[in-house]
Amino acid sequence: PTTESVEYVESIKRDVQWLGYQWDGEVKYTSDYFTKLYDMALDLIQKGLAYVDDSSTEEISSQKGDTNTPGIESPYRNRSVDENLELFKKMKAGEFEEGSKVLRAKIDMAHPNLNMRDPVIYRLKFATHHRTGDKWCIYPMYDFAHGQSDSIEEITHSLCTLEFENHRPLYNWLIEKLEIYPSRQIEFSRLNLTYTIMSKRKLLKLVNDNFVEGWDDPRMPTISGMRRRGYPASAIRRFAHEVGVTKRIQYVDLSRLEDAVRKELNQTAERVMAVVDPVKLIITNYPEGKMEMLEMVNNPEDENSKTHEMPFGRELYMERADFMVDPPKKFFRMAPGRNVRLKGAFIVHCEDYKMGDDGKVKEIYATYYPESRSGQDNSGIKAKGTLHWVSAESAVDGTVIQYDRLFSEEFPDQQEGKEFTDFYNHESKKIVQEVKLEPYLKNAEKSISYQFLRLGYFCLDDRVEKGELIFNRTVSLRDQWKKKKP
Repeated sequence: PTTESVEYVESIKRDVQWLGYQWDGEVKYTSDYFTKLYDMALDLIQKGLAYVDDSSTEEISSQKGDTNTPGIESPYRNRSVDENLELFKKMKAGEFEEGSKVLRAKIDMAHPNLNMRDPVIYRLKFATHHRTGDKWCIYPMYDFAHGQSDSIEEITHSLCTLEFENHRPLYNWLIEKLEIYPSRQIEFSRLNLTYTIMSKRKLLKLVNDNFVEGWDDPRMPTISGMRRRGYPASAIRRFAHEVGVTKRIQYVDLSRLEDAVRKELNQTAERVMAVVDPVKLIITNYPEGKMEMLEMVNNPEDENSKTHEMPFGRELYMERADFMVDPPKKFFRMAPGRNVRLKGAFIVHCEDYKMGDDGKVKEIYATYYPESRSGQDNSGIKAKGTLHWVSAESAVDGTVIQYDRLFSEEFPDQQEGKEFTDFYNHESKKIVQEVKLEPYLKNAEKSISYQFLRLGYFCLDDRVEKGELIFNRTVSLRDQWKKKKP
């Protein structure tokens, strides 16, 4: 294990369990882990299958040659077993300078696979280890530690992505020569998504350079990021099963994951109302001081769904974008002289409006039809559009964070002559404050997903303190990027 802390491993355990899978693993930090690997290296030396090399990194690289020509043997390749044992023990004791010597496996310098041309398996490095401190100054290379670690843990199948396919012959060679538990390496294609990157090295750059808040930033393609954004674990499992496992390198459109999220949330999310860009709507013929409670179904997709009450009064808030003074032909929302239905409430008729000093509409005036109440409508009046709203008197203020795709380019790390960060989507996070929320959301819970009617799916941010109303947009109601594609 190369983890920095037990807390980090516990976070991985929490992610696995959140996804709905059983955690059977035990986090092992055995004090003799490095000792076991060191003993295996000694075994290779004693069998004449490893040697200490004084060559520099550049010299070793040139000795390997290329796929068209055989490599050149190191001048230190034929050192005796005793000399190699003595030198390796002195390496362990820290008697040589860092980088002055390495331990190489003795295989075949003419092998068609360059990974088999006497690979380096140990190096000198005077670095403090987060668990063993300064006890060791020689460390195994990944190709050596990989299979041997699997063997120590008695891993039956070691699942790797395709870039390790050319390393499998070395993995198998070491297990065979050391005569240890025969773990088996199997490769598959990494799940690549469009409009993001899956390379941990590149994701780390995003974190370190403050493009994102951290590994659990809701825009990151990490389990912790998806959890914080409000992706249901069941939707991620569904998506993974639909995509399947393959050996062929492929990119999956991010919209497929988002569609899986929408399908799940449509069945489970509670319906509520929130107005992101509010403008006041005054119902002029509604009695002043009167307030009535309207019953709203939490989820119409669930026949056993509960309900909650929503206050309705003379003064409301509606979305500014739902009103136009001079609307185009196919605009079916509010405009002077038009009827629209207020969701779960009444049909209203727009009578007039008032402009503010900033040139924007300040107030809208309408009358309502008392006989048009939803579920009890016997007015005979028709309305083409339905708008969401909240009571001005009872609304609570909250903050909405509208997350979008991390990059503006489908394949940000495949653009010739460009850095992947050049395509960072600066519009991928928008913070909107003083959003008007219906009072039911005053007691919002982190474990519940909400559909803000006509706006999208949202969840209470995982980092908020009790009483704070900061909602992350999980996903929009529809794929908004289809319109943006050429």
